[in-house]
Amino acid sequence: MGRAALLGRPVTAAADERVSAREFLLRAPAVGPALALLLAIAVFSLSTDTFLDADNLSLVVQQSLVIGTLALGQTLIILTGGIDLANASAAVVATLVMALLVLAGVPGILALPAGIATTALIGLMIGALVTQVRLPPFIVTLGALTMLTAIAKLLADGEAVPTGDGLLTFLGTRRYLFGGIEITYGMTLALLLYLVVWYALTRTAWGRHVYAVGNAPEAARLSGVKVNRTLLSVYLVAGVIFGIAAWQALGRVPNADPNAYQLGNLDSITAVVLGGTSLFGGRGSVLGTLMGALIVAVLRSGLTQLGVDALYQDVATGALVIAAVVLDRLARRQR
Repeated sequence: MGRAALLGRPVTAAADERVSAREFLLRAPAVGPALALLLAIAVFSLSTDTFLDADNLSLVVQQSLVIGTLALGQTLIILTGGIDLANASAAVVATLVMALLVLAGVPGILALPAGIATTALIGLMIGALVTQVRLPPFIVTLGALTMLTAIAKLLADGEAVPTGDGLLTFLGTRRYLFGGIEITYGMTLALLLYLVVWYALTRTAWGRHVYAVGNAPEAARLSGVKVNRTLLSVYLVAGVIFGIAAWQALGRVPNADPNAYQLGNLDSITAVVLGGTSLFGGRGSVLGTLMGALIVAVLRSGLTQLGVDALYQDVATGALVIAAVVLDRLARRQR
């Protein structure tokens, strides 16, 4: 006698319940990451005495800020079936552009849009190579990563460039909620940015086109979707988001370092994958990406408080990414 029968339920009913649960998880990819985040918080709260402190939780969110914003732009690109290995390098170049302009006497109100325009232009160029020349996004962004890394070091002559402009460091301004919870303007901007992108993906025709192109570009084209235009717009919007991430980076550390965020591209991909977005395109959500970025920050904070070496933390993070990709592959087979 089966387990379902012993529980007093027909076997078919138990099977239907399993199917329904599976379908729910497939249609709500952010549920899994949210549960994983809650589990990680629970584990580290029980194993350390300081993890649930308000200051520590605020620090965790601040540490996930730049990577979370880079991951937001990365999500748009991965949803179309592409990938961007140059997003963090583009953001670093933007920080240097802003800092050098201010150092040359340009006011911050002009330097800031110049930095964002830099990443937008980089995104537009990458998008043009992908859509017009039909180069694989992996190859294009790998080449862009190498070029931008070198450009950053050439611009700064290998040294960090300080910036004392109030506008460029504005997002690092701290305020306190309820008298004790520290937040920054950068956190508020990141939340608003996530809400705007969520709305664009779920409530507009553009968002439906992004998912359609990621699912099946040829079918989308036959349905009347302008595939190349959609892809180009995605890379452009992602570029603007990377520029905002550069602004956030200057808010956290008031200098532009050409060696900063060397693994930011991989960390952003990690957050996207852990958030349930499929590397094969067409499935995912910005809410899942937010959960993924927080998972990475929580994991690193908790393991650090437990005294785990940073190299072992990288091993654990890599193992999580592989597990997430395996689960994504299984989910696609189920679909």
